[in-house]
Amino acid sequence: MLTLRVSPKWDNRFPMPTGLYLSVPFCRTKCSYCNFASDVFSRAVFGRYVDRACSDIEHATEIAAQMETGFDPAIDSIYLGGGTPTVLDGTHLRRLFVTISQNFRLRRDAEITVECAPGTLPGAMVESLQACGVNRVSLGVQSFVDLEAASVGRLHKRQTVEEDISHLRAAGIANINVDLIAGLPHQTAETWEVSLAVLVDSGVPHASVYMLEVDQDSRLGRELIAGGTKYHAHFVPDEDLTADLYIAACERLGAAGIEQYEISNFAREGRESRHNLKYWTRQPYLGFGVDAHSMLRATRDRELSAAPGRLETIRFSTPDSLESYLAAAPLSRTAISSQSALEEAFFLGLRLVRGVNLAEIAAEFGPPAAAGFSRTIAEFVNHGLLEVEGDVVRLTPRGRLLSNEVFERFIAVPSGGVVPGGP
Repeated sequence: MLTLRVSPKWDNRFPMPTGLYLSVPFCRTKCSYCNFASDVFSRAVFGRYVDRACSDIEHATEIAAQMETGFDPAIDSIYLGGGTPTVLDGTHLRRLFVTISQNFRLRRDAEITVECAPGTLPGAMVESLQACGVNRVSLGVQSFVDLEAASVGRLHKRQTVEEDISHLRAAGIANINVDLIAGLPHQTAETWEVSLAVLVDSGVPHASVYMLEVDQDSRLGRELIAGGTKYHAHFVPDEDLTADLYIAACERLGAAGIEQYEISNFAREGRESRHNLKYWTRQPYLGFGVDAHSMLRATRDRELSAAPGRLETIRFSTPDSLESYLAAAPLSRTAISSQSALEEAFFLGLRLVRGVNLAEIAAEFGPPAAAGFSRTIAEFVNHGLLEVEGDVVRLTPRGRLLSNEVFERFIAVPSGGVVPGGP
């Protein structure tokens, strides 16, 4: 197993451990519902891609400085997503992790996750994951009903998934997530219960349940919008049934001890995804690879007192096309002021079932900032989308179904945190 060691000296200006995200945009096949920056590419490009990603990892400190940010090289989570990272050779994966080991310091309790498509985990690949220190795997199952999985381009069958879970456990990787999608073609309440039952019976400690996204960024989404029949679009459940399937998942998983802790995520006690929690709680993370995003603390304006326009953090991202990334196209950079950070604290924090603590918001951003949202909060409470308990405001179960409508009202609030029409 690789041993990750100290390389850069710890910087006490950044006391919070950093999370690493590595994007691997390669797939065996492009699923019809997918709207991510991933696709099927020749294996000939894999080596070039790993070279480029490793170079960025090696120059992470310089890249952060160019973005006017900094980070603590102590790492408490690593996440390889995609795409399907396990279409890479084991030697590619080991090279990525060795490069990380030479430039960062991994905490002993770090969570190390790799996304895998079922059927991409032969014995040699599982051994490579072990050698790299991987202790968590996320399986993109989407459905345990073979017809539904095949209709959107998944190449596995239910038996494949069950065998993969068994092999991972035998290798000592028991922290496993299973992804499901509500709203796939041919899905019914009865077939959805089959998928939920298999998931519960598998004993995995974590599940992610998403409702099918319908937009122009996927082939299935475009066909649905056009009213066509390609990609089994005419067999997609309507919005009401899809919402019912999501509600059924919340109830079924909760009854099995897999408790909802975020809009789309469920876990047994102590098995919440540490890496994803970084996103929702605005902790620092660095992204490498195609369409990889980072959020780090700004290194300038730090000495200024709290004010709506003060620079808080910097978000930056790589190009979303493989060609542009390999050509070293410039990063996209967005400066986040304290006002924008306040908005993020609300709409990201409200994703969590535990909600947002208004006393903590007031302590970080000032009492007027938290009070400025009072009328909006009261409005959504009246509509049954938010609930308030002491200092905590959270989405109701109905609010989670309509979360985007809630989040929109916490974005682009005028300076000072006062909602239009508010006090």
